[in-house]
Amino acid sequence: MAVGTTKPALIEQGHWLTVRDCKRVLVVVHTVTFAQRLREVFELLETDLRIQLVFTIAPHAFGNGVTEFLRSLGITTLPWEDALRAEFDLALAAGSRGVHELRAPVVRISHGAGQIKLLTDVTSLAPGERRSPGMLSRQHLLYEGRLVPAAIVYAHERDLEELARSCPEALPVAHVVGDPCVDRITAGRSRRESYRRALGIEDGQRLVVVTSTWGPASTFGRLDSLLPQLLSQLPRDDYRIAMLVHPNVFAGHGTRQVHGWLSCCRGRGIAVVPPEADWQALLIAADWIIGDHGSLTAYGTLTDATMLLTAGSRREVSACSPAALLSAVAPVLSPGYPLAEQLDYAAQMHGPEQYDHVAASLSSAPGLFHRRIRSVVYRMLGLGEPARPPIVAPPPSPPSLTRWEISAGSGATR
Repeated sequence: MAVGTTKPALIEQGHWLTVRDCKRVLVVVHTVTFAQRLREVFELLETDLRIQLVFTIAPHAFGNGVTEFLRSLGITTLPWEDALRAEFDLALAAGSRGVHELRAPVVRISHGAGQIKLLTDVTSLAPGERRSPGMLSRQHLLYEGRLVPAAIVYAHERDLEELARSCPEALPVAHVVGDPCVDRITAGRSRRESYRRALGIEDGQRLVVVTSTWGPASTFGRLDSLLPQLLSQLPRDDYRIAMLVHPNVFAGHGTRQVHGWLSCCRGRGIAVVPPEADWQALLIAADWIIGDHGSLTAYGTLTDATMLLTAGSRREVSACSPAALLSAVAPVLSPGYPLAEQLDYAAQMHGPEQYDHVAASLSSAPGLFHRRIRSVVYRMLGLGEPARPPIVAPPPSPPSLTRWEISAGSGATR
């Protein structure tokens, strides 16, 4: 008998599938960062026999590495062109590019620590119109005047106040569900010593975690001033150093190039954490976090680490974001003074409640993200939720830092 199709079974459906009559949910992945946030949602659905997950990779400037990341999770993807032609019961997306073409109600998922970065493309703004963060802007939520998402989820009630000013049409479909990273870091704080042992931090050693977002104002964009201090002023016997660089830096420049720029770290005990790795345990384990206006620095306020900021422009940062609140109270590194002395001084000045208001600005529904987002998704699918609470697991135990040190010759980590 001749086979009459070469299309994927998930497109043909019918007798090609073994488990039939499922609600079909399309997971739209643009970047590794978006994939990591979407994972918090699709893992809530994948055990339900009433639901079939389908994954596709949407075109994006920072899309490098997405295929490999999804493959590492055992996920095969549907070509973007096929996904656009097929119909789904729901689509999950953390980005806006191309989602207006989908044949499905779209749930937009916030990513990152609050709404930090202001809209960069101002060409479509009317004279005098204020810049909003991307996920709160008309440019990211409307297409040709039509509201694209059927539901939008935010971390904090504060976001709805801004949305009422920037895009009031979206208010009826907006939901405050909290932040999964807040919940997981909070769940893992009691495991700090366990994480430090797994990372290979010995008694008497202290861990410095350097975080960087992407863009010219980031820590990585100004690494020429910080890196010499890290290499020459912190004795390896006393300090361990780990760098958490935004996946967009790797996607934009290429992993080999990033490691090439950091080749001076080779053999110096500085770990460069891969973009696909889980980073939350490192923040919990840190003694100090040195960072910029990116999300990971803001998430660091949930831990016991002492915070220090790298000098950089804050003009691209929303004034009411966690990053802006942190920049008003955290000490700033000065390249002209010994780094170890600055770390010690910051630790001495660090109060137990110094960053509580920043941490509180990350989520107005702490501990509730997985429960609330599951309710939103199942309600939109017209299905009753599973009769069990979602599990909020702490971050997994990390590998030793030595695995992430740049090895000689290949530009890769060990």
